[in-house]
Amino acid sequence: MSEPSSPPSATPPSPAPAAPAAGDDRAALRQRLLQARSAWAETPRFAPAQQQVQAQLMRALEKLEPHCLGVYWPLAGEFNPRDAALQAKALWGCRLALPFARKSPREMQFLAWDGETPSRQDECGILTAQGEPTVPDVVLVPCVGFTDEGFRLGYGGGYFDRYLAAHPEVTAVGLGWALGRLTEAELKPQAHDQPLVGVITEGDS
Repeated sequence: MSEPSSPPSATPPSPAPAAPAAGDDRAALRQRLLQARSAWAETPRFAPAQQQVQAQLMRALEKLEPHCLGVYWPLAGEFNPRDAALQAKALWGCRLALPFARKSPREMQFLAWDGETPSRQDECGILTAQGEPTVPDVVLVPCVGFTDEGFRLGYGGGYFDRYLAAHPEVTAVGLGWALGRLTEAELKPQAHDQPLVGVITEGDS
């Protein structure tokens, strides 16, 4: 896990990034990383990388001992956390939850999840649970890009940043691929950015 300085199932296609504001270099950076990720996911290295991230994630979860683990339903090319979540549920009895995103007002909450393939979509078209609203103590966050300081580049909707700002007690762990690692110069933190406690990739030992 890259730590900041302070503390197999079918997937839907990646959503279109939010329209950038004038002068927003993040839009071009996001597009470049998504294209690179899409190409890399078609190579033989993708499946072993998934297993490497899962092993690192299980070690991290063993230390964190979540009571309720907030997961995400993977989009194309993302790490799929489902197997790790089911293992955590079986090993430690932790509850699971999936995010539900609304477009207006733009907000996100977590719903209790039984671990089965969902049949419901949120307002962004991503599969979600049908359980009661809940607040996980540990949340897994998908990263298009990230810095070693724990700042994340997502899809541009700001859903996770809003959620984490409203729930500062939540431990947020990023999941991504080594190709998404960025320097501080490439991804300068903005006022709304919420740092993660760390980011797990296949490059971690």
